[in-house]
Amino acid sequence: MRDLRNDRMRRAGVREERLRATAGLRSSSTLSSWRGLSGRRYIVGVHPLDLKELLEVTDAVILAVSRDEGGTGHVVDSVLAGPEPSTETRTRWLERVQERGASELHIHRLADTEARRREILADLRENADHAS
Repeated sequence: MRDLRNDRMRRAGVREERLRATAGLRSSSTLSSWRGLSGRRYIVGVHPLDLKELLEVTDAVILAVSRDEGGTGHVVDSVLAGPEPSTETRTRWLERVQERGASELHIHRLADTEARRREILADLRENADHAS
């Protein structure tokens, strides 16, 4: 039975799942979650698509997200944030995702090792060729 559920999750693809626990909170838009290809769920902080914000992020998985008319989030691109932010690299990435329609940064900070962050990044990518 578990195999059937996991197969169903993989077919559903990467998708945002709003947190039910925060539904009644005024600040609920600051937290969300994403379901990876594996079926695992990752909690993210939702931030404005802003260079200052982006330069403050270290040791995390970052998703650039756009929203359609119905409010559904779509990953435009995803990257790893290392321990030392590069202003030039992050500025170029930000400009590129803005051109592609991104309006938010979703940041997963709960992975404690680079290896784990790489696993999560791969799980949150629909297509392995989509690397940045």
